Amino acid sequence: MENTSKDKLITDMKVVLADVEDLLKAATAATGETAAALREKAAAKLKLATEKLSGLQEAALLKGKEAAKATDEYVHTHPWKAVGIAAAAGFLIGLLVNRR
Repeated sequence: MENTSKDKLITDMKVVLADVEDLLKAATAATGETAAALREKAAAKLKLATEKLSGLQEAALLKGKEAAKATDEYVHTHPWKAVGIAAAAGFLIGLLVNRR
């Protein structure tokens, strides 16, 4: 479900940016009130895109904080398991680096 919302957001952002690009191209060809209206429309679309991305950033930050808190609690509850996992990960990374 999370991937679906991310894919939808990416698609929405591409559509918004394409619309803004088209509006700006049209605004450069237009003059007077038409150009001003097109620029306003482009600015509104960019504001919408910025707000959506800001919401995504806040959600990612919140999930990151939750993951950090869960990790901290796990390490405090199971310190030796955490040390073992870190040692095993370090060993595997060392093996992969030395293979090259």
